[in-house]
Amino acid sequence: MQPSLYVSLSGQMSLMRRLDTLAHNVANVNTAGFRSEEIKFEQLVSPKTDSPTAFVTARETYINRQSGELVRTENPFDVAVSGDGWLGIQGPNGPVYTRDGRMMMNPEGELRTLNGYPVLDVGGAPIQLNPNGGAPSISSDGTITQGQARVGVIGLFTIPEQANLVRFENSGVIPDMAAEPALDFNKTRVVQGFMEQANVNPVSEISRLIQIQRSFDSISNAMSQTEQVLSSAVKTLGETS
Repeated sequence: MQPSLYVSLSGQMSLMRRLDTLAHNVANVNTAGFRSEEIKFEQLVSPKTDSPTAFVTARETYINRQSGELVRTENPFDVAVSGDGWLGIQGPNGPVYTRDGRMMMNPEGELRTLNGYPVLDVGGAPIQLNPNGGAPSISSDGTITQGQARVGVIGLFTIPEQANLVRFENSGVIPDMAAEPALDFNKTRVVQGFMEQANVNPVSEISRLIQIQRSFDSISNAMSQTEQVLSSAVKTLGETS
C-alpha cells in the first residue's frame, strides 16, 4: 500500500479523536464550572529512508483550565471562584476539586453540592452549618457566617500547573499532584451569589466541528483518488504482462 494511504488514515483517526472531544464540549456548554477538553497532536516521522513519511497522531487529552464567565444568581448558597482556584469536595474515593460552586444545606446543616457531595474546609473536613441559622454570608476568603456567628470556612485550593487532571463526573477533577490551600486571596477568592459557566465557546466549537467534517471529507476524497490510481495501475500492468 502507498504511504499516502497510511498518512490519510492517521489523519482521519486523529480527526475522529478531536471530533469526540468537541462533541463532549458542546454537550456540556450549559454545565456549571465545566472545563473543556483538548488534544495534543504530534507529528511522527517514519524511520529514515530515501522518502521519509510524516504521520499526524493524536496524543493524550488534557483539560483546559481557562476560566468561564461568572453569572450573578443572587442565591446565597452559590459561590464562584475568581482566579485559578478550586473548591474541595468529598468524592467517593477521596478529595475532588471543582469550579461548580452551587451548594445547598441539608436538614442536618451539612453543606453539600447539588449532587450531594460534602463541601470541604481547608483542612479537608466537611463543613457543618447551623440548620436553624438562616442563609449564610460568605466572604472572599471563604469564611461563612450565620447571623453574627462564624460557622466555617470554605476550602479554596490551587492545583500545580504541571499536574495531570482526571475528570470526575462533569465539573470535578482529580489531580495526580497534591492540591495546596490558596494563600493569596487578592488573586484567588470566592464570590457569593454567582456561578461560573462552562469555559466552552459554542460558536467556536461548532465552527471547529464544521472544519473537521470538511477535513475528513477532503481526506476521504484523497484516499478514493489514490485507490483509483492504484486500481488503474494494477489493471494496466495486468493488460501488458
